[in-house]
Amino acid sequence: MAPALALLALLAPGLVVVALPACDYPAHLWCSSREIAVACQAESRCANLSHPTAPPVELSLYYESLCPACRGFLVEQLFTTWLLLPSETMNITLVPYGNAQEKKVGGKWQFQCQHGSEECLGNMIQACLMHEAENFTTYFPVIFCMESGTSATKNLEACLQVYAPQLDAGRIAACVRGDLGTALMHRNAQLTEALDPPHQYVPWIVVNGKHTDELQEQAQRSLLRLVCQLYQGEKPEGCQSAKAPKPRDVCKR
Repeated sequence: MAPALALLALLAPGLVVVALPACDYPAHLWCSSREIAVACQAESRCANLSHPTAPPVELSLYYESLCPACRGFLVEQLFTTWLLLPSETMNITLVPYGNAQEKKVGGKWQFQCQHGSEECLGNMIQACLMHEAENFTTYFPVIFCMESGTSATKNLEACLQVYAPQLDAGRIAACVRGDLGTALMHRNAQLTEALDPPHQYVPWIVVNGKHTDELQEQAQRSLLRLVCQLYQGEKPEGCQSAKAPKPRDVCKR
């Protein structure tokens, strides 16, 4: 028992003395963990420890590069929601393939897309971009730029210059022309074909591993509102910006 507590026990023998955990940490470490904050009686000062960390909302978007409904959802709902919310609120997976079909010809995969060969090119450019960039925060603004422009296939270099100048457009182009691009598209085909339930249209939205008509409807009407409802942690400021729902649109198979 600490000397001060021992003296108190002698002076007031009937008093129950409870020894608090010792705080042997400098002030700048008090909020580094919940245990230290408790020991140093600093919990009220540690906003980062006031709420346990909640898992992010997991969202997967299955789409195709030239589908108007896909472009609208990605640009107007998904990108703006991503900008408004902290990174720990939501994890996003993009799968550009959509209503395409694949077949093997002469030992190589060939793809046929709903909106023609230009869309297949757009899908592959985005798949190669994601592979080259690796980091979501690097490639998502570039994809937003491509999808919000007049052409989703001809503005890669301009979008890279603005959002990711560190990436090499030549390496992405080589991926698109080579076996790597084909392999990436085949993987996206497999991911899309493995959907349960099978997709009936695009954009096809999977939230926390599930797709239902209700989740799809809510996501397309106001993704920000849906994510804020599902996130179990402290609601971020961006949730105050949730807009009124808007009509949904799709590209059917």
